[in-house]
Amino acid sequence: MEVRTQFYTFGEEPDSRLALHDGTEFGPVTLAYETYGTLNEAKDNAILVFHALSGSQHVCGFNPTVPNTGDRWNSECQTGWWDDFVGPEKPVDTNRFFVICVNYFGGCYGTTGPSSINPETGKEYGGAFPQISFGDIVDSQIPLFDHLGISRFFAAIGSSLGGMLVMNFAARYPDRVSRVIPVACGIESTTLTRVHNLEQILAIENDPNYCNGHYYDGPAPLRGLALARMISHKTFVSLHAMEARMTEKCEQEQDEFSWYKIRTPLESYILHQGRKFLRRFDANTYLYLVAGWTNYNLARDVGKSDYNEVFKECHHQEYLIFSIDSDCCFYPDEQEFMKDKLLASGIKTEFVVITSDKGHDSFLLEPDLYSGPIKKILEK
Repeated sequence: MEVRTQFYTFGEEPDSRLALHDGTEFGPVTLAYETYGTLNEAKDNAILVFHALSGSQHVCGFNPTVPNTGDRWNSECQTGWWDDFVGPEKPVDTNRFFVICVNYFGGCYGTTGPSSINPETGKEYGGAFPQISFGDIVDSQIPLFDHLGISRFFAAIGSSLGGMLVMNFAARYPDRVSRVIPVACGIESTTLTRVHNLEQILAIENDPNYCNGHYYDGPAPLRGLALARMISHKTFVSLHAMEARMTEKCEQEQDEFSWYKIRTPLESYILHQGRKFLRRFDANTYLYLVAGWTNYNLARDVGKSDYNEVFKECHHQEYLIFSIDSDCCFYPDEQEFMKDKLLASGIKTEFVVITSDKGHDSFLLEPDLYSGPIKKILEK
């Protein structure tokens, strides 16, 4: 099916601006979002989806173009990133449910972000865009839900970085969701995550074209963004899957190395992953989301000192947690920690371990492994 991105703008008046975690206010904010299925008269069949770090509002179907995205909306973006999971008679059945997904505040696929035009200057925000938290991203979506008349979601689903956002939403707005499905994520950034993220932040910041985020009138920090993506990509796929995707072809562009020469399919593969990402993403957006991930701590976001207090208002909710045994982006220990905190707080929680050789990317590639438990919780 062919779909189109929709847009909602708020914060044009001072009293309706978005209140950020640092005490400042921001506006106007335009949100790019897509919906699938039909919202019923009672408006109680809505499912909210949070996308991953480099994902978008385009969950399923085919969307040929999105306004104000430039060349970023290419063939990699046009087919929904969760097309095998969401749609008619799929695990999230749009014959029954109304599904909505919003591109994040700070994003680059139509929602207001660093690459958007600042109405006060007529130029891109660039490095003047505020540093954002995951709570800011969640808060930015609430006016849209109110506009649509959705007071409570039947379920909220998030995978990877989106899983952290779904947990933020469920804990900070507990009355707005009944079923919560976090997939391959955690509730605190780990030591290893913070190290990996710092490497990516430095890769972009140290690109001479970064210019403190004000690069839109000149060359973009492509080398920095490619290196950041290469650093992260090795955590998305298992070594087995990485080897399976390799070819014998070794490619190298002349300006990428002076002394070293690409010699193996592994090196060619990982370099290719960095290169192709450049065509569809913005370095500032990547930097802002990775920084938000680094600072993520659910208890701190809720303003509580322990998780019993965090989940105090969540006893009406039901959780379905997915863990992937080969995941080295969000290791299974992170989902175990989440499960233990929920159960200790008296929250009804089901824990499913996915056995896969595809690593973190399993949640994108293997719908059959997830469909049974998802259908079960949604059919209750």
